[in-house]
Amino acid sequence: MEIQHVNLKLHLEHSGVVDLEPLIPIFHDWVREQSCEETLVDVADYRHVPAGPGILLIGHEADFSLDWSDDRLGVRYNRKARLGGRNHDRFRQALRSVLTTCRRLEEDGRLEGKLGFESRQFELGVNDRLLAPNNQETYASLSPEIDFFCGGLFGRNNYSVTHQADPRRRFSVLVQTPQPMDRSDLLEALSP
Repeated sequence: MEIQHVNLKLHLEHSGVVDLEPLIPIFHDWVREQSCEETLVDVADYRHVPAGPGILLIGHEADFSLDWSDDRLGVRYNRKARLGGRNHDRFRQALRSVLTTCRRLEEDGRLEGKLGFESRQFELGVNDRLLAPNNQETYASLSPEIDFFCGGLFGRNNYSVTHQADPRRRFSVLVQTPQPMDRSDLLEALSP
């Protein structure tokens, strides 16, 4: 199964109330500066939508958001444009984009260090319900590539993958590591 619409989310460390208002000018600066790997187009405020996308940074190739899905705030990357390579190459690109975004947010002085991101888990999914319905067959089909991807990053038997099997949701798995991920090392390992 060749997938294109990779979706990856890295949660905040703490699930307390976070004011997303300061993200709007930050994301507008990113659009103006075109400072991401992806071409950025606009910023949309969806904070009024319960368990929704929060603040959305719209791009040509991909969208980023600080979203509240599953009542957990985190940075979500949603790839829209086709990308060459194999599935695990697309997983790598999505994780690199999310980690880079999280690093930039953590280091932005306007946020006063209020955003810190989880270092033991991330959600990896596919935003294509027709090609990749959230069922056991899709999980069985994608499992070898997910394992190849995770094994290359964390080492064999140094991670777990849990299929989030609710058929009402898009296909996703939760990847967890027993030790915190060193994001700088991961970014280096994920560099093209």
